[in-house]
Amino acid sequence: MSYTGPDSAPSRPRRPRRGLLIAALAALAPGALLGWLVHETAGGPGDPGGAVSAGGPASSGAAGPSRAPSRGGDAEDPGAPGTPTSPRASAASGPLEGKVVVVDPGHNPGNFQHTAEINRTVDIGTNRKECDTTGTATNAGYREAEFTLDVARRLRTLLQRQGATVKLTQDGDRPYGPCVDERARIGNEARADAVVSIHADGSAAGNRGFHVILPGAVRAGAADTRPIVAPSRDLGERIAGRFLRATGSAPAAYAGDGSGLVTREDLGGLNLSTVPKVFIECGNMRDGADAALLTSGAWRQKAAQGISEGIVSFLRG
Repeated sequence: MSYTGPDSAPSRPRRPRRGLLIAALAALAPGALLGWLVHETAGGPGDPGGAVSAGGPASSGAAGPSRAPSRGGDAEDPGAPGTPTSPRASAASGPLEGKVVVVDPGHNPGNFQHTAEINRTVDIGTNRKECDTTGTATNAGYREAEFTLDVARRLRTLLQRQGATVKLTQDGDRPYGPCVDERARIGNEARADAVVSIHADGSAAGNRGFHVILPGAVRAGAADTRPIVAPSRDLGERIAGRFLRATGSAPAAYAGDGSGLVTREDLGGLNLSTVPKVFIECGNMRDGADAALLTSGAWRQKAAQGISEGIVSFLRG
């Protein structure tokens, strides 16, 4: 996903020391929101999301080239299966037993082959918007839709290990879409306890970092987000803090106020949701340094771990 429309390779990312990380946060995050980021980074007593498990998202940007997406994992990838599994794969027993999580991999690797279908408009409550988009891509051609599906599969594995029932809105098992209204409907009909939509941004080179998009208070047409604004913010704050800690990435300075949290009222996937839901833009595919992270299987596993820990923290209170 991109705000603006449409490489030196850094060394493999290393998790910064906690003191340096908090100092960086002080420079990036406004004082009113620094507290929760520091708390989430440091963890707290009895914090269920604090330990790393043993297993271990604007308008659309430029479309990537029409090459076949990579579907396999790598040697550093304990969470991603080599072949797709059922979106309704059974959960193991664990602390999240009885909880339902919907994971929404943004876009679809086949969208670029179905431009007529994804360009049709759907009702998002406040207005009408395209069914879906192709998403953005790195300068080298790694597509956002490939990234989001890979992270979603890793995230599913981690959450299932915690006992959650996990449903993906798409698992590379349909030619395009689903449309943004259907993505929201899948979470609603599942009566999900939490929904996370995974994206990567397509901003200008030099813009780095992640941000979490929260639903604003919308009441228009079929949309009424007022009941989910507060729990969605709680979910988003927890994911942002855990994502920062797991990946070492800082909140994006170019989005919102630099806190890592952005509220929007123009996204159908949020407007039409009746259950707690957020988007996460994991990084900027158009920046060379961020692209080197997003294309690393080891970093994608860290991203999935951070998102998972945030969800676990939210669901366990």
